[in-house]
Amino acid sequence: MNMKDSLKKLFDEKLVTPDEAVQCIRSGQTVYIGTCTSTCYELARALGRRSDELENITIGCSNLFKPLDIMTDPDRFRIISYFMGPTERQAQKAGSLDYTSIHLSLVDIFCRETCPPDVAFLEVSLPDEDGYMSFGATGVALNKFIQEQAKTVILQINKYAPYVYGEDNLINIRDCDMAVRFDEEIAEVPNMEPTPEVKAISEYVIDQIPDGACVQLGIGGIGNAVGFGLRNRNDLGIHTELMTDSLAFLMKNGNVTNRGKRVLPGKSVAAFTLGEKALYEFVDHNKDMYYMPFTIANDPRIIARNDRAVSVNSAICIDLMGQVAADNIAGRQFSGTGGQLDFVRGAQMSRGGKSFIAATSENISKHTGKVSSRIVASLPTGAAVTTPRSDVQYVVTEYGCVNLKPLTIKERAHALISIAHPDFRDELTEAARAAGLY
Repeated sequence: MNMKDSLKKLFDEKLVTPDEAVQCIRSGQTVYIGTCTSTCYELARALGRRSDELENITIGCSNLFKPLDIMTDPDRFRIISYFMGPTERQAQKAGSLDYTSIHLSLVDIFCRETCPPDVAFLEVSLPDEDGYMSFGATGVALNKFIQEQAKTVILQINKYAPYVYGEDNLINIRDCDMAVRFDEEIAEVPNMEPTPEVKAISEYVIDQIPDGACVQLGIGGIGNAVGFGLRNRNDLGIHTELMTDSLAFLMKNGNVTNRGKRVLPGKSVAAFTLGEKALYEFVDHNKDMYYMPFTIANDPRIIARNDRAVSVNSAICIDLMGQVAADNIAGRQFSGTGGQLDFVRGAQMSRGGKSFIAATSENISKHTGKVSSRIVASLPTGAAVTTPRSDVQYVVTEYGCVNLKPLTIKERAHALISIAHPDFRDELTEAARAAGLY
């Protein structure tokens, strides 16, 4: 760290151990521990070591990847999350989780009203000479709102946290109450080799994406397959919620110029980063990147200002009217509302824009091996709609791509059955007839 002498003195005065930092927390308080790839795991572990001394603690978080004792102790800790990752799913099993459904464009409501913190743990990068630290791979997405609400701000300074440029992306050592030094590798999500089905889906989507498009790719194998498959497109722009490995590849490969964008031309815009280690190294001190809070990056009106905006997102299942369930199935929360509808609407509002919901035609249960159709006659009881039928445009499986937007309800059923897995088409046709949709 190369801070000026006066700031170095202040830094040293605020530096404490994780166990010392969490001594300020009292029973009945709300503590924000971080989100996704900007989570203060060591501070959260230290809080867990005080569990016998505390009760009625509310934890705010989202999309965590590493196990924490506080997530599975419902007698002392209540977990509120707006997007579930592997750790929140463990909390759900333990009975600790209280999920809140919110579009990421409105995430400030979570920070200010749903779960305003008394104490905020904020992971940051190493400081620059003026004492400024970046909120890292994901923190830019909402940390300014968290910082504004918290009565006590504790920084976890991590040398592995990338220093990213953007809007509301910095905090100064002067603006925290305490700081902890703890270096921990950022959680990674490895790229998977696309299956033949995913490859076929990506090719249908790629065929619809022109030169000069401004792209958003959702999380998962299909989004990355589309991204890597755009290597023959030119003058692409990036305005996305999630910065992915495949988007970084397109930037390094010269496919992205961002010169056709109306929102920050010349810059790739994102709200957070999730992928492999090389991706975090790519965005670190990368002046071609510009990070924005979810409230800006995911605002459909801002997305729509870019011409030829294209959004690519996924689904758990889709019914014959076009309703998409992407975060919850049969009453069981799996992920989160996220930014799917933000980008579905923003892309279609864009001049020349398109939105795609893409999924393999079959789902194979990891637990039972049971095979089921992702295109269903009706959503299962308790399933939540992520994207309403009136908003859905293109739906893609490995069997084709259909545009539902101009179709009647009966025409939608025909179109969706045509791209369902052949093993389920007869069953879906019978169900559609019984429902008066065929």
